[in-house]
Amino acid sequence: MEAKSRTLEITVLSGEDLRIDNKSVKRNAFVVVWTDTYGFKLTKMDAEGGSFPSWNDKLVMDMPMHTRFVTLQVKCKASGGGDKTVGVARIPVTDFIGGFSPDTRLQFLSYRLRDSKGLKNGIVNVSVRVKEPLQACSSQAAVSVLEIPVDGQKDFGVVTGIPIWNGYNPSTSLFT
Repeated sequence: MEAKSRTLEITVLSGEDLRIDNKSVKRNAFVVVWTDTYGFKLTKMDAEGGSFPSWNDKLVMDMPMHTRFVTLQVKCKASGGGDKTVGVARIPVTDFIGGFSPDTRLQFLSYRLRDSKGLKNGIVNVSVRVKEPLQACSSQAAVSVLEIPVDGQKDFGVVTGIPIWNGYNPSTSLFT
């Protein structure tokens, strides 16, 4: 059976210096987290944090396999009864899946919020963990390891390559 989604644990921790039209947010800030067009959840409202709210809300969500970004939309309740958008941050899925650390590792991330005009309106702090990693193939084929001996040893350690010079020109030699 092929997996159609992954389960994410997103903890919306806090916000910093939240602003609307260059004025500090007074109260009632909350966050809407979107994993796709239909999949979203809301944090609780922080009634007292002002422009430095603290939510510490853990949201467990399904993230479809085609998702490329998780969107965080910080809002606050307006005095007239509606919601005002403080700013939006789009988290590339590649920031927490497919890197050097295991997908199930808890990662702490901070992102700049931008309003519809592109102006900076604060920062949102989150932690993300994949609760159920992708299981799309059989257990025998799931592990594919390329083992390269390091210095003739059979320890097969991790090797990181860092390019130190990319201006190779075969007509000029370093040793002549």
